[in-house]
Amino acid sequence: MTKNEAGSLKNAGKDKTLLVILGPTASGKTALAVQLAKALEAEVISADSRQVFKEMKIGTARPEPEELQGVPHHLLAFLSIQDDYDAGTFRHDALRILDEIFSRKQYAILCGGSGLYINALLDGFDDLPPVPAALRESIQENYKMHGLSWLQQELSRLDPDYYAEVDQQNPQRLMRALEVCMASGKPFSGFRKGTKSNLNCRIIKIGIEMDRKVLNTRIDARMDEMIANGLFEEAKSLYPFKSKNALQTVGYKEIFDFMDGKHDKAEAVRLLKRNSRRYAKRQLTWFKRDEEIRWFKPEEFEEIYKVVVDS
Repeated sequence: MTKNEAGSLKNAGKDKTLLVILGPTASGKTALAVQLAKALEAEVISADSRQVFKEMKIGTARPEPEELQGVPHHLLAFLSIQDDYDAGTFRHDALRILDEIFSRKQYAILCGGSGLYINALLDGFDDLPPVPAALRESIQENYKMHGLSWLQQELSRLDPDYYAEVDQQNPQRLMRALEVCMASGKPFSGFRKGTKSNLNCRIIKIGIEMDRKVLNTRIDARMDEMIANGLFEEAKSLYPFKSKNALQTVGYKEIFDFMDGKHDKAEAVRLLKRNSRRYAKRQLTWFKRDEEIRWFKPEEFEEIYKVVVDS
């Protein structure tokens, strides 16, 4: 996304409010967003980089229709796993949908845990530098020779801010960030801070948090439920597409490794839970850096509603 894109909305204004509900996985964001949307007569835009894909239902904990309670949700399950999608495309789609919502409603809700997608809409992007083919090939060769740990070490050295946020088990995202770092001599995260979107509406950021032990228990319980609902079977159906960026993430990669004989099923389950807990910790670490976020427990609906209507 270029510096010249203003990101303004023709139907926005000071009487329009974008409420951002964010937080770690399994913290109850969707339920809260639905409750608030019903109270505010709002519509919801999903900010989840994986729930956009139709085939990734169980592994992304995509909400069932009854959980949405009739509240319109946008950018859920509208692409095939064979389609490419990124934060820049999300920004374009979300801006269009947000403008449509504001033509009908006073409130819109952006809900999700993908920090990159949330930042894409709220903050915009600078142009990314071109990456020489030789550099891209060199990074790919180093990955083949030295494995995931090499990508992790290099990115943590060159861009610790982005490394704290990124899915550290996703080699495609690590390689893309490294390409930009090495081609430009600047951190990848710096290219996402250059242009503040002019959304021309009130923006209220609400973060959901809870005791870490409680959150970890919720994550483990949800993983057990996902497995009981057919997570391993879903992963098996997606195995032919395992090289796709969307599948190089927690919830699928551990099962693909099991299918490849790298560990047994019990170890796959252990890693699914451990890596999900680690992912939640990274999400919180990233979000806590934003001083504009007001933090609440998921059950504090009345307090959150008051902040929204009284601000």
